[in-house]
Amino acid sequence: MATDELSSKLNRRLQIEEGAHDPVALDGSHENGAHDKPATASADSELGAKLQRRGELNEGVGEHHQPSMKVFNPYTEFKEFSRKQIKDMEKMFKQYDSEKDNYIDLMELKLMMEKLGAPQTHLGLKNMIKEVDEDLDGKLSFREFLLIFRKAAAGELAEDSGLHVLARLSEIDVSTEGVKGAKSFFEAKVQAINESNRFEAEIRQEQEEKKREAEERKQRQAAFKELKSAFK
Repeated sequence: MATDELSSKLNRRLQIEEGAHDPVALDGSHENGAHDKPATASADSELGAKLQRRGELNEGVGEHHQPSMKVFNPYTEFKEFSRKQIKDMEKMFKQYDSEKDNYIDLMELKLMMEKLGAPQTHLGLKNMIKEVDEDLDGKLSFREFLLIFRKAAAGELAEDSGLHVLARLSEIDVSTEGVKGAKSFFEAKVQAINESNRFEAEIRQEQEEKKREAEERKQRQAAFKELKSAFK
């Protein structure tokens, strides 16, 4: 009903402005015009603002916060981590993303911290999200989840902060191979020398493993066919 009323007022005003209709004065408007003018101006201003806002939204100009269409590649943006580390972080992220919406919200973070043995207060959980919540949506995307470990590795987290605790307790999951057996995630400084070559080497290694698996599968199939033909 409110939308219909606003639309009716809009059409009426447009018709008046275009000269299609003459404005209809209310009773006593000529006599009390001086007193009614401020109220009318205020109403006009409010209606105009609503109209402009609705028009912007309809035309896609309004401030709707749509998800970014930019493709996020963790391997190129977080070069300080190995592919193995990032895969381990992704596995952990998906483990606690119970709703499978690619976000960890406050309740999922609460469950994560409880499972890690470091339960947090409601305010503590909100502060944890706030510290890396770049888009201010009140939840953690995978990129923001990786920021936790970037900040931890760089020593940018207070030792008593919830995020520091999260990264420290996640050490076993993310650092076993990624930091080559280092005793502590925070003592392990990911080497930045020749990052591009290391990245390419990891890709080649994955490709070689897939190629080797395909070759073994092909050999097994050939052996099976040979054995099958022997019984014919």
